[in-house]
Amino acid sequence: MTLHPNLSYSETFSVRTYEIDSRKQMTAPALLNLMHEAAMQNVLKLKVSVWDLEPHQVSWVLMRMQLKIKRLPMLSEEVTITTHPSGFEKFFTYRDYKLYDAQGELIAYTSSTWLLMDTQSRKMRRIPPFILDFAMPPEEDCLPRIRHKLPAFGAADRHRQFEVNWYDLDFNQHLNNVAYVKWLMQSIDDELLAEGHLEELDIQYRAECRWKEVVRSEVQQIDPFCCMHRLVRESDQKELALAQTRWRKG
Repeated sequence: MTLHPNLSYSETFSVRTYEIDSRKQMTAPALLNLMHEAAMQNVLKLKVSVWDLEPHQVSWVLMRMQLKIKRLPMLSEEVTITTHPSGFEKFFTYRDYKLYDAQGELIAYTSSTWLLMDTQSRKMRRIPPFILDFAMPPEEDCLPRIRHKLPAFGAADRHRQFEVNWYDLDFNQHLNNVAYVKWLMQSIDDELLAEGHLEELDIQYRAECRWKEVVRSEVQQIDPFCCMHRLVRESDQKELALAQTRWRKG
């Protein structure tokens, strides 16, 4: 196997007004959208996007993501995102993302775990040889893989309800990955949401969510700066996602 010359993808963005909050800093969901966009451009160039995989009746599904933020960029600030696949393990593939400011300082990064889903059976599929043929970078050049389990969710302190609308769907016709994050975070205590700074988001995606389904977002306050979250489908009480966030103030 040889390392593909375009294995890594990099793109520079300028922070737009629709990506910021009242403090003029980029929101975490906006950052995740940019990371997903960079990853999509990467797989398009590698010819392993969801559309390239359609003849094989498989599609990429995000299973786990851990975002760590040193600081969020401000309005009009230029930032560069780099992303690349970072390895295979049994049924799973891994992808890293890094966000740099104009001075080249790493200000946020994400490790993620993916699998391939059979688009007919909606079950997990083995990684085909033509994907395994890509030689990955050495492990020491990659972010640590997510190995730990998230704590179990206890009793909810707060909750909100959402309905999946048409513009919440992605190209796979299920709830967009970033919408999961938005809904999880919008049940947080008002003061923490308005004044806190997100330092870490660790989310496990557990099930698909489709158009017009009703979802309950629950939050459990572990301590003043740590929350557990989950999304539950109202119709069958199935847990769609589990997450943990850590915050700071000031």
